[in-house]
Amino acid sequence: MPLNVPFTARVSVPNGVLLRDLQGESVVLNLRTEKYFGLDEAGTRMWALLTDADSIQSAYERLVVEYDVDPGQLRADIERLIGELVGHGLLIVNE
Repeated sequence: MPLNVPFTARVSVPNGVLLRDLQGESVVLNLRTEKYFGLDEAGTRMWALLTDADSIQSAYERLVVEYDVDPGQLRADIERLIGELVGHGLLIVNE
């Protein structure tokens, strides 16, 4: 489910959430709730940039350069991914 967050916001990883890399793909696990989420290669790259960037917008700008994708589609994909991760307690949006 997409989340309506401003791209000026920043995301962070809550305490007790781990990322396990599995040869390009990854699994994100919340140790407290035991909820997990699988990420493909593109999702893993989005996670890396989103959790390291000073804003969602700067992660988006890097991804637009790295991937041959329609900018509007990428924006929708980022919003959907953030919404799903927040819904599983695997990411926090800091506005």
